[in-house]
Amino acid sequence: MTDAEKVDARGLSCPQPAFMTRRALEAAGGGVVHVLVDTRTQVQNCARAGEQLGWSVSFDEADGTFELAFRK
Repeated sequence: MTDAEKVDARGLSCPQPAFMTRRALEAAGGGVVHVLVDTRTQVQNCARAGEQLGWSVSFDEADGTFELAFRK
């Protein structure tokens, strides 16, 4: 993940992952930001936070970890 911000929010309870995602996206302002979370609920909450700030989001799941990729 070169040239990208990475936020590891695995193991944290809601709403912490969404708050961390929002802070990282606001700080980045643009580019690519990757966020790691544990549950589908966290995927939905983080994706909603990003979309409210105008970011597009996609995600993949591997071994119980979800990786969201935010782009702007």
